[in-house]
Amino acid sequence: MTSTEASRTAAHLPIRPDWLAQRREAIIEPDRVIVDPHHHLWDRPDNCYLLPEILEDIASGHAVRATVFIEARSMYRAGGPEELRSLGETEFVNGIAAMSASGSYGSARVAAGIVGHVDLRLGARAAGVLEQHIAVAGGRFRGIRQSSPYHEDPSARGSSVSAPQGLLADAAFRAGFKCLRPLGLSFDAWMYHPQLAELGDLARAFPEQPIVLNHIGGALGIGPYAGKREEVLRDWSAAIRALARCPNVHVKLGGLGMPLTGFDFGRRGAPPTSEELAAAWRPYFETCIEAFGPQRCMVESNFPVDKGMFSYAVMWNAFKRCAAGHSADEKTALFSGTAARFYRLSLP
Repeated sequence: MTSTEASRTAAHLPIRPDWLAQRREAIIEPDRVIVDPHHHLWDRPDNCYLLPEILEDIASGHAVRATVFIEARSMYRAGGPEELRSLGETEFVNGIAAMSASGSYGSARVAAGIVGHVDLRLGARAAGVLEQHIAVAGGRFRGIRQSSPYHEDPSARGSSVSAPQGLLADAAFRAGFKCLRPLGLSFDAWMYHPQLAELGDLARAFPEQPIVLNHIGGALGIGPYAGKREEVLRDWSAAIRALARCPNVHVKLGGLGMPLTGFDFGRRGAPPTSEELAAAWRPYFETCIEAFGPQRCMVESNFPVDKGMFSYAVMWNAFKRCAAGHSADEKTALFSGTAARFYRLSLP
């Protein structure tokens, strides 16, 4: 097993269709329009998630109208300059998006927005690479993600990506980051919760650059944080509130099905109910919504990564339970409006 395969094994639980099938629920608010602003597409030896697989999940009952693909280091070009190999992923996803846009596979528009990857440490040269992604994406390219998770303790590294320490403060990275705004591109940020102040520093340095924090900011529950949920919740909450003072930062509510969170739902004899998930997730949702406001929050699936812990249908039911106390307008923002505005999507 390569180091990359080993890290994926640690970051993702295996998907067990028979196990997931044990839990069936009636769909809550089946007519509520949803934009899923965070999923992946890939074809891996142990996990194929392409158009048929995401369409099967979408068909489970919730009113998903459009989705946004987020880079996953999938289908990179096999040759050519290293800095251009990620163009292969954008080309691959744009093909799937074009299939979906034909209407032959249903009304949902899969990958209506594409978030790719460019190494911003290219500095000013990143602009030319970004322009090539825009050119091959058929009008769907919305931004990039360059993940920055780092922890000095290997037992706390729960992501399949391991970034160098201090990436967001790197001078070359910031020179490349500066290229995003003139091209109308957003930035997806992914890190662990002890790093959230680093994102705040970046956001203040580039106050006009739209940024969205992935997976509620990576609240860790493994390694030195195992069994310390209340302590982590306190530290994470303070960091989230500080980050929310940057008006150019949005946040994605989800990603809580990854093992790094410390939740054990995926290791139980039966899948969790949406009530159980909502009870576990509510403190994170309420903190983010209170700090950022619904207009800067968007609910995400993070599928198929989170599919090892719960099904698509049960997950959205849990999200809807978490949002039950909010007004109709606030729910619209959380489930579709914020994502559609941030990623500049027109809903079918």
